[in-house]
Amino acid sequence: MTEDDVRARAFAMPLHSPAYPPGPYRFVDREYLIITYRTDPEALRKLIPAPLEIVEPVVKFEFINMPDSTGFGHYCEAGQVIPVRLGEETGGFVLSMFLNDHPPIAAGRELWGFPKKLGQPELRVHTDTLMGTLDYSDFRVATGTMGFKHQALDAEKIKASLAAPNFLLKIVPHVDGSPRVCELVRYSLADIHVKGAWTGPGALDLRSHALAPVADLPVLEVLSTVHILADLTLPLGTVVHDYLAS
Repeated sequence: MTEDDVRARAFAMPLHSPAYPPGPYRFVDREYLIITYRTDPEALRKLIPAPLEIVEPVVKFEFINMPDSTGFGHYCEAGQVIPVRLGEETGGFVLSMFLNDHPPIAAGRELWGFPKKLGQPELRVHTDTLMGTLDYSDFRVATGTMGFKHQALDAEKIKASLAAPNFLLKIVPHVDGSPRVCELVRYSLADIHVKGAWTGPGALDLRSHALAPVADLPVLEVLSTVHILADLTLPLGTVVHDYLAS
C-alpha cells in the first residue's frame, strides 16, 4: 500500500475495515421523545462553552429510537441539548449523548464531535405511555414519560424546529494528550419529512451518577413534552470556531 493509497482511503478507522461508511446518513422512522425543562441557570452557565451564549435556563432531554439508519442499523440514543445563541443565530448545543451502538458512537465523535458515550437508552410504548429510559453501568439515570398521542401538533412547526442549527464541541487529542483539534462545529438536519407529532402530559426523573452526570442540570419544571416521528438526513458539519487558531 502506497502513501497515496493511505491518503485516499483514510476517512475513518481502522483503515482496512472502517467502523462506519462515508456520510451523509439517512434515517427512516426516527422517533423522538423530547422533554423540555427549566433548570438552574448557574449550573447551566458552567457547561456552555464560549463563544456560545445561553438563551434561557432550559434543557431539552431527548430519547431517540432509530430503527433504520444508513450504515448504523437500529440503535437508540438519549441526551441533553441546550438552547444557545452564536452571534445572531439561535440553535442547540449538544451537551451529552448516550448510545447503545458502536458505529454511530465512533462516527459521531470522529466526524462531527458529538459528545457520545456508551449507555443503554430505550424508547418504547408501554400501554398508554410513551416511555424513554437511560441506564448507565446498570443504573437508571433518566426516565421520561408522556401520555401517548394525546394531542396532534403542527407538522410544519415541528419540521422547522428539527431544521434549526446545532452546535458541537469537537476535541481530538494529539498523541501526547494535548488537543490536536478543538473546534466548534455546526450542523443542521436536512430533507426532513415529519410523519406525525404529538404532545401530552409529561414527566422527567433524573438520578445522579459520577460518569453520566445528567442530573447536574436538575429538573425544576417540565415546560413541554413532544413525540415526533420523521424521516431525515444528517449531513456533514462545518467549523464555525477554532479554539486553537488564536
